[in-house]
Amino acid sequence: MLRHYDRYALYYAPAQGCRLARLGAQWLGRDAETGAVFDPPAAAPALAHGGITASPRRYGLHGTLKPPMRLAAGRSASELMREAGALAESYAPIALGRLRVARIGRFLALVPEAPPPALNTFAAVVVEALDGYRAPATDSELARRRAAGLTPRQEALLERWGYPYVMEELRFHVTLTGPLEDGEIEPVTAAAEAHFAPALAQTHVMASLAVFGEDADGVFHLVRRLPLRG
Repeated sequence: MLRHYDRYALYYAPAQGCRLARLGAQWLGRDAETGAVFDPPAAAPALAHGGITASPRRYGLHGTLKPPMRLAAGRSASELMREAGALAESYAPIALGRLRVARIGRFLALVPEAPPPALNTFAAVVVEALDGYRAPATDSELARRRAAGLTPRQEALLERWGYPYVMEELRFHVTLTGPLEDGEIEPVTAAAEAHFAPALAQTHVMASLAVFGEDADGVFHLVRRLPLRG
């Protein structure tokens, strides 16, 4: 029987044991698939206090496809797994190419050097095809999203899909930090580029759709990998 989680999300997660997965778990201090915890990398002393990676550590190393959602009434996790698995079976692995460290607002992330069109296409399909499993966003959830300041299009996406950064507004990324102060951005960027250098020199493939679950403590765990086989 599947463990119950408060929310579920559909993510990209690097293959277990690959260089990117190992380096990412070390950077965040936690592996969402195995549960292993790590001390901060010696080459990144700015991470020693843990605050810089506290937010992404909760989620584990991932790139969002369908954001976290509570299950709609009458829907079950096992049904979600079956439908998501069937969807994954019909899509081929997606070549992500090489990644780079990028600043997005006040945080750092890994992004594809040349985002493939197939990536946003697949993410849009995942958002739409599995939306019947999503409980409507609460007023507090909507207010929290609006507090960031949304464009009219992002507001429309929030109303329709419960999240403003989907479809053409998606900028796929693998989050590495929480918000950084001005004086932190340059040294943490340098530390991230050094730490992830072996993985940045490689090309990467999205070979599966990863289902994550959020426990009662607000921590996400990799529940299942659904291979892309199309």
